[in-house]
Amino acid sequence: MRLTAETPLPSSIPQPAYDRSAQAAGIVHIGIGAFHRAHQAVYTDDAMGAGDRDWRIVGVSLRSGDVAAQLNAQDGLYTVGVRSAAGSELRLIGAVQRVLVAPDDPQAVIDAIAAPTTHIISFTVTEKGYLRGPDGALDLAAARESPSLYRFVGAGLAARKAAGLPGLTLLSCDNLAGNGAALKALMRQYLAAEHPGLVGWFDAACRCPATMIDRIVPATTEADRAAVEAALGARDEGAVVTEGFSQWVVENDFAGPRPRWEAVGAELVSDVAPYETAKLRMLNGAHSALAYIGLGAGHVFVHQAIADRAIRPLIDRLMRDEAAPTIDAAPGQDLALYADALIARFANPALHHRLLQIAMDGSQKIPQRWLETLAWHQARGGRCPSLEAAIAAWIAFLRSDCPIDDPLADRLRGAVAGPDAVERLFGEGGLIASDWRPEI
Repeated sequence: MRLTAETPLPSSIPQPAYDRSAQAAGIVHIGIGAFHRAHQAVYTDDAMGAGDRDWRIVGVSLRSGDVAAQLNAQDGLYTVGVRSAAGSELRLIGAVQRVLVAPDDPQAVIDAIAAPTTHIISFTVTEKGYLRGPDGALDLAAARESPSLYRFVGAGLAARKAAGLPGLTLLSCDNLAGNGAALKALMRQYLAAEHPGLVGWFDAACRCPATMIDRIVPATTEADRAAVEAALGARDEGAVVTEGFSQWVVENDFAGPRPRWEAVGAELVSDVAPYETAKLRMLNGAHSALAYIGLGAGHVFVHQAIADRAIRPLIDRLMRDEAAPTIDAAPGQDLALYADALIARFANPALHHRLLQIAMDGSQKIPQRWLETLAWHQARGGRCPSLEAAIAAWIAFLRSDCPIDDPLADRLRGAVAGPDAVERLFGEGGLIASDWRPEI
């Protein structure tokens, strides 16, 4: 039996505390993968459970129809399983109204963005989904192709302006440094090329707040789905698993209405930068280092790599001695305690987070996760032994037989083929732009 709105569930499973059928959709979310379903959708579900109205989510998949097939047959319902050493807790999430597959019905995506009830477009498209060139500017040729978030957002905003509707909040929830400002600049570049009459309206009517998102969400396995089915008495193809920790810091700069996310655990602040920088350089930087060093040592999962007595000291030093000094912490932001918490989260044996999942798209992640820290220390005459070990491990990974899932895969293989790999990757005119210069 497949999970649907009609499925009788055990009373022990928490369910949405609101009438789903009475709620309109107020958010269009582009990139509705497992992370969004375990993070922003949960905050939104909680906000509606606390009394907010009309904030259901229309999900958009830019390429694959997998999530649409999982959720549309289940009336948008799915479960989130929180895993810890103490056990697992399961809850039902009702925030998603439906999922659109952009290549199959592009007009439906544009109509959803242009709907009068829509106030927010949010994004989890990964770093590579923003289609930035090596200099950080938009790759216009790629953005003009379908599917790209810019084509759909641009067309949707044009329809809103033509209909006299207000602007929207564009909410990036991806691991980009300055994600709000980056999204605004990229969107303006696209509009200037394709919808020049929209640029002034976009500047006046739309907002792109910065965010910091944090929750570890491994890829769901068949064993995970089987465990959920045993607990529910129904098959949930859209199930996601995650850790107990969740953090969301959002710049309080919205174009119009928004859910009261701050009432259910999110932090609304004037400056996201200290939280974002700490997360990128400490959590994400350590995660990528664990991925490449751990794979090189023969490990499969994060909890195995952090338990390795040869690896853990490298990660501890990376966070405390290399990344933390580069961060201008906000008042009350304790980076030492943050490092302690990260080590504990990485060590969670109930969360089988594959190192290969983290190793994806290294060329898109490494600049903000490692290179800014390296450049900071280099400018002060220092070096970062742990990060240098991580770079060596990444190069070894690129030279190995492991599958390389990266938009620059072929160019990366070419760059590391010879003895001058570090220079060809990071040197003057290298493949990856950076203020850091390797000291050979």
